[in-house]
Amino acid sequence: APRDGKFIEVVGTYNPIANQAGMKEIRLKEDRLKYWLAVGAQPSDRVSWILGKFGILPPLPQFFNPQKKQPKSEHEKAKK
Repeated sequence: APRDGKFIEVVGTYNPIANQAGMKEIRLKEDRLKYWLAVGAQPSDRVSWILGKFGILPPLPQFFNPQKKQPKSEHEKAKK
């Protein structure tokens, strides 16, 4: 069912529940995805991430801050 209204075309499916082998199923119609992106379709953040993993879009930049992984006392030492 569409989330925010009627959909125009189904260009892929995603099953987040892993099968017995531990694999999640993603099916994409690459040619149709490229068409819709070329005519101005805007994918959501999560869809952009998936398309980046498959090489259809450039991968999104990673927002990783190594200082957030440090304990607070080490983080304060790094600031000084």
